[in-house]
Amino acid sequence: MRRKPFGNAAVAAVFDAYPRDVRARLLELQLIFDTASLTTGVGTLEEALRWGEPSYLTTQSKSGSMVRINWKPSDGNCLAMYFHCQTNLVATFRELYPTELQFDGNRSIRFERGAALPLNTLRHCIALALTYHLDQRARTKAERRR
Repeated sequence: MRRKPFGNAAVAAVFDAYPRDVRARLLELQLIFDTASLTTGVGTLEEALRWGEPSYLTTQSKSGSMVRINWKPSDGNCLAMYFHCQTNLVATFRELYPTELQFDGNRSIRFERGAALPLNTLRHCIALALTYHLDQRARTKAERRR
């Protein structure tokens, strides 16, 4: 995976403020860009800060739900990938990957700071998030046809 240069100076500043090991782990989580480029219908991602956290949005295509990543000193050894809590995304991930991932309520997947990341599993979860609205629209169309 090749790191995309930061497209947003504010996001770069947040990454620069993380401890070195945390920054390295969060850069790994930016497989969001690779996943987006390989997922039909997603298009270019917008990199932004939302609630002070690096966030990745499908602003151009409006295909999916925002994905955020962050580490907070109060979380100690855990990093997180956040999803909109009013979607069924985390419930879906929990159903698909009950033992492979750790969850925090209906909002995030959590990772131990030093543990290996389950990259293939994460790619699938990210693809589901980045196409969430496409999937919702397809279900709505199918329901209208009935």
